[in-house]
Amino acid sequence: MKRKTVVVNDKMQRNYRYVLTAPTGKGFDREFRPGLTPKEMLKLGIFGGRYMTDCRREFPADWYKEAKLCPERHDPKLNYFGVNASKPLWYWRKKRWIYIEDPRGWFQWYCRYYMGRRIPGEDDRQIARWKAIKRHIAQLKKHCAKGDIACRPKQRQAILHWAYDSRKM
Repeated sequence: MKRKTVVVNDKMQRNYRYVLTAPTGKGFDREFRPGLTPKEMLKLGIFGGRYMTDCRREFPADWYKEAKLCPERHDPKLNYFGVNASKPLWYWRKKRWIYIEDPRGWFQWYCRYYMGRRIPGEDDRQIARWKAIKRHIAQLKKHCAKGDIACRPKQRQAILHWAYDSRKM
């Protein structure tokens, strides 16, 4: 695979560069098996439509064709389950969950990982965070009948934000 350098210039990063070293959508860590692609997540409705609305040049245009986005504000009605399941960015920063190269958090990391960027150590940390969402999946399975998507919509939306397809649980 020919390596490609991506240059990012958006509201949160200026002249940030990274190299794609794996094929798009392939070469994932064996323990990281997300149920949804970034494109599918954006189409379903995540983060109130506000997330990464200024990043269109960084990612494939087809990711945005059917994406539910609202550049002006966070609108929970755009989420698949129609509820707010997000914490504000300041909260994520306070918890030190934000990696300096991905100032928007886990989903930005996932989009870049999906595209082929690899960062030793950081990838392991983010995959461990992704795996930790299984505790929420266990709660959903314990308290909801399989396929009852009206049960625990806020928890289902939060799980969806982590690339698990909570519609199938």
